[in-house]
Amino acid sequence: MLRNSAAGNTRLILEGNLIKAVLSLSVPIVINNFLQTMYNLTDTFWLGRLGTADMAGIALVSPVQNTAVNFGQGITLAGSILISQYVGARDNKNARSMASQIFVCAMVFSTLASILCFLGTPSIVGWLGAEGDVFEKAETYLGLVIWDLPFLFMINIFSAVSQAQGNTIRPMLLNLLGIVLNMLLDSFLMIGLRLGIAGAALATVAAKMPCAAVGMFFLTRKESAVHLELRKFRFEKTKLMNILRIGLPTALGGSAMQFGFLLMTKNVLVFGDDAMAAYGIGNAINGIISMPSNAVGSAVATIVGQNTGAGNMERAERAYKKARLMIVAFLFVGGMILSRDIVALFMVSRFSADERVIPMAADFLSIMAFWCFTNGIYNTTTGLFQGTGNTLYTMVVEAARLWVFRFATLYILDNLLGMQERSVWFSVVISNGISALILWLLYRTGLWRKNKAIL
Repeated sequence: MLRNSAAGNTRLILEGNLIKAVLSLSVPIVINNFLQTMYNLTDTFWLGRLGTADMAGIALVSPVQNTAVNFGQGITLAGSILISQYVGARDNKNARSMASQIFVCAMVFSTLASILCFLGTPSIVGWLGAEGDVFEKAETYLGLVIWDLPFLFMINIFSAVSQAQGNTIRPMLLNLLGIVLNMLLDSFLMIGLRLGIAGAALATVAAKMPCAAVGMFFLTRKESAVHLELRKFRFEKTKLMNILRIGLPTALGGSAMQFGFLLMTKNVLVFGDDAMAAYGIGNAINGIISMPSNAVGSAVATIVGQNTGAGNMERAERAYKKARLMIVAFLFVGGMILSRDIVALFMVSRFSADERVIPMAADFLSIMAFWCFTNGIYNTTTGLFQGTGNTLYTMVVEAARLWVFRFATLYILDNLLGMQERSVWFSVVISNGISALILWLLYRTGLWRKNKAIL
């Protein structure tokens, strides 16, 4: 049985079996990510019972919220990297101070982002090109769901602090609480009280509130080696500069990617509401397919971060190689199964009864599943660069993945080859594959070893 206490996993990460270390961290993260994805899948399931306009509305504006989330996650990622390096260096005092710096920054950002996005909701939805029922649904959903940001960031900070210490069980259990609440509230608010898409947004916000309170309770417990010290909080210039140096590239890259997704949704909407709904369903299910890869990438970042702090770069590289091989093999086999037409049709039909939407969504899902093994290379190599604090490289590749490779592919396939909505489906996998190859080549140059001394 895999240990997952903070102290036990720190010893495992720095001294124990690396495969066991990867599994000990990544398995709970997979479950955690699955639970997080279930927030969206639960909404998708119930919205699919309401109508195509509801599905199209939520798919249209989700990237808006994700843009703010991804920018803020650059802050939490920086905190996780820096805290893990302090833990590896056995410096809990600075780890606690860094946790407090990250928390205050994240709370300020998330509150401001919620206010600004709420005020700009009508203009944002109009700019995305929505009309009629889709405009109404999208405006209602975004105007409500955006208020979950402060609670989401409390949960994310808790997860980052826990994961940096090698403890991924508590975040998993906290998200389990959230998904159970969300599932209950979705059915009650959307169907029972007939609030429709407004009920989906309110359920998401309400489900996060108690989870944020629980996370805050554990973050402030002095019994934990790394906890918040807010009473004597003072901004520290050196730590803030490290947060900016490491977190800003990730924040810019992530938010630029999500902003690009906004433009992608505009391109998809050109092909009609059915294509928009199919795109939303395919992306929601793809979230499940991507979970193992994302989890192993997060585990690599933690393992590399702690071993970097301990000055053991060779062990950090061995962990990366083992993790990459494991996840690529797993995704290749799993992708071959999920890409079969009968499997894809069965999965998407759980989320829509529209005979026009189902074939399009199944086609999108089949294509993504077949090529999903490239995500294993992308995520583990990203974890390697992030764990050593080299986030600038991952930012450039992440931005290029969407703004250069995806849009260029989309233009060629749609305008020159006339593939219509399938041009969107193929642009996703082609851009992912190119980006994975570029990151692997950057790894081979040894650039990831630079700037490793960030403490």
